[in-house]
Amino acid sequence: LPGLLAECGSLQSEEEEEEEEEAAEPGPAAAAAAEQRREERLRRFRELHMKRYEACKLNSQEVVEEDKRLKLPPNWEAKKARLEWELQVQEKKKECAARGEDYERVKLLEISAEDAERWERKKKKKNPDLGFSDYAAAQLRQYQRLTRQIKPDLEQYEKLKEQHGDALYPTSDSLLHGTHVPSKDGVDRMVADLEKQIEKREKYSRRRPYNDDADIDYINERNAKFNQKAERFYGKYTAEIKQNLERGTAV
Repeated sequence: LPGLLAECGSLQSEEEEEEEEEAAEPGPAAAAAAEQRREERLRRFRELHMKRYEACKLNSQEVVEEDKRLKLPPNWEAKKARLEWELQVQEKKKECAARGEDYERVKLLEISAEDAERWERKKKKKNPDLGFSDYAAAQLRQYQRLTRQIKPDLEQYEKLKEQHGDALYPTSDSLLHGTHVPSKDGVDRMVADLEKQIEKREKYSRRRPYNDDADIDYINERNAKFNQKAERFYGKYTAEIKQNLERGTAV
């Protein structure tokens, strides 16, 4: 639009110059030249009008598209990319089935060695929580999480190996009880880790047991939670009023 306005300004200045030239050149030749210039100006004005119409049309289309984008959910682009990827996978599976090939083998052939190694490293780093199955599985998961945090001291290991020799690697005949004295740093690390576990365990939320003998002063679960919160914050201020209402002695 700024370019169109500048071009319109140049046309107006050209018109003023041509009017001055027409006043200075009388005769039929001047009239024909003026008519020709008039036709040229009209043609340029029509072109400018068409350009302005196209600019307004494109602007309106862009406003409509932007309004559509704003009304879409925030994760629409990710969902769209996911759907397009799934469609491509389905098309490749159909092509492989038509050629009598195994899609998994074809997919593995297209994966580079660097991508395969990177995905394997990501899989090893992951420790998916499959939910509670039994206490043994939960204990194993806790043990694996704690052992991943251990950073071995290789210098201390080399010193112990030089000091104890083959006795550092016990066998079935070795007597282990009382032979190892932990260092002060090791004890401090263990205490810090236990304190961290206790602090994390205190943040766990437990499910409150249901009391069958409690008074029913609610109409649904949501109202029960609201009453519990109100009692927690304002119970000590309204205890006497509640007792009077229950006894029927309220004024």
